[in-house]
Amino acid sequence: MKKRMTGITAKLTLGVIIFGILLGAIISAIGYREFTSVLEQQYNDSAYEIAETALQYLNPDRFEEYLSTGRQDEEYRRIERLLDDLVEATDTTLIYVARVDESDYRTLTYIYDSVNSQSGFDRYPLGYTAIGVDEKYVNNVRNIITKGERATEYLYAYSEESGAHTTAGLAVRDGKGTIVAILGVEKAMTRLENARNTYVKHVVTGVLIAVCLFLLAYSAFLYREMLTPILAVTDEAKRFADTGAPSDALLSIQKTDEIGVLAKAVHKMESDIVKYMENLTAVTAEKERIGAELSIATQIQADMLPSIFPAFPERPEFDIYATMNPAKEVGGDFYDFFMVDERHLAVVMADVSGKGVPAALFMVIGKTLIKDHTQPGRDLGDVFTEVNDLLCESNSEGLFITAFEGVLDLVSGEFTFVNAGHEIPFISKKGGGFEPYKIRAGFVLAGMEGMRYHCGSLRLEPGDRLFQYTDGVTEATNRDKELYGMERLKEILCRHAGEPPEALLTHVKRDIDAFVGEAPQFDDITMLCMEYRERMEERKQ
Repeated sequence: MKKRMTGITAKLTLGVIIFGILLGAIISAIGYREFTSVLEQQYNDSAYEIAETALQYLNPDRFEEYLSTGRQDEEYRRIERLLDDLVEATDTTLIYVARVDESDYRTLTYIYDSVNSQSGFDRYPLGYTAIGVDEKYVNNVRNIITKGERATEYLYAYSEESGAHTTAGLAVRDGKGTIVAILGVEKAMTRLENARNTYVKHVVTGVLIAVCLFLLAYSAFLYREMLTPILAVTDEAKRFADTGAPSDALLSIQKTDEIGVLAKAVHKMESDIVKYMENLTAVTAEKERIGAELSIATQIQADMLPSIFPAFPERPEFDIYATMNPAKEVGGDFYDFFMVDERHLAVVMADVSGKGVPAALFMVIGKTLIKDHTQPGRDLGDVFTEVNDLLCESNSEGLFITAFEGVLDLVSGEFTFVNAGHEIPFISKKGGGFEPYKIRAGFVLAGMEGMRYHCGSLRLEPGDRLFQYTDGVTEATNRDKELYGMERLKEILCRHAGEPPEALLTHVKRDIDAFVGEAPQFDDITMLCMEYRERMEERKQ
């Protein structure tokens, strides 16, 4: 494997470099600050020691005389020589004694001014007045003159001409203890500046060398312990994605940390994916087979239900139309209509409990038995009684059927019916709206052996209609869990009561779809409408 810079390598290396720079900068700044603080304090302490020595040379009781007369006697010149010698001996920049203007505290009237011959400063003569105090040190000078206090912080000044200086300031008292002047000692900090520069160079150089050495060692460790196994895992993942074939390349990574766990997980993932793909292929093939069989079953079920309309174009006595929309590929609802004999039309509407293939198979049995046992002149109650016993014999799945069957005498208009736990139909009289026709429902088919069913009858006149349906219509549910219900069904039926059966069922289905919206369909939706148009005897006349 070729050594190469990766995104992780670059990020980790950059992070270490930034960390090293920040760490070096922080260490340098802290060291520089502490080093400077200590040296500056030492220089200032030294300046105060010189000031204490110079203070012993002075005769403050004669300061007023010197300033008022401007005369320099032998004592004055002796003290001045002592101060000059002290300046040269201690390598001090200057020592001065001056009276402070208490109305300003910046203005000094010089009494003594001893200047180092190497400093380049001019000596101020006796009685010379000048602004000699920087604005930022006025409070310190005020405290010295008014209270005799030593400055709470050492005084520091810097100029391009003379560099950095530290200043010591002491109050000068006369024989009565009165503060009459200030004694100042300025000591150059040239060696401090040189030492600081040297310190900064050494620290920066040391930090850079340490960071470089650390980076070399860290990069070697990083590459060996992290990047090499990570690159191996990455390469193996890419290879597997391209070929789809697992390998044992990652088993060579024997690490016990997170990288080792990742390598083992990727190796296991490859094996699992291969097994999953094999299983998925088999499952997909099986699903396609089942889908094809369900498609055939759907077509078979559709073919078993009357689906050619108009159903009896040669019979002007009636018009009939029906639809079935299963919730799954195949459903348990079914309808049927057929001529029992020349003058009797049978209509059947039923709903098998459950969904899918079991319900569809039970539907086939129920539909076949009902049609086979509906014979001319036979009581419909006896038909359902016998069909119920036969269904109970072959009902190992515990299914049941709600069913409604009616037979219309096309000559007399008598409509006999039997109801086994099914929804009540809607009846529309000629020119009127639909109303639910309340009939007593018997027990469901295939629910219990030995049940007896009884038929009822009503008389239809030409122009009357029958609408029958399954519970998938009234129990259609929208996303708010609201049911479509009988009232909505009655309203849409009455609104289109004058339209032919096919148009009427179309309007009802559209209204159901609009109500349900995007909610899934949970039950089969089956509807049938029959219109009794004219009596059979009238046509024969």
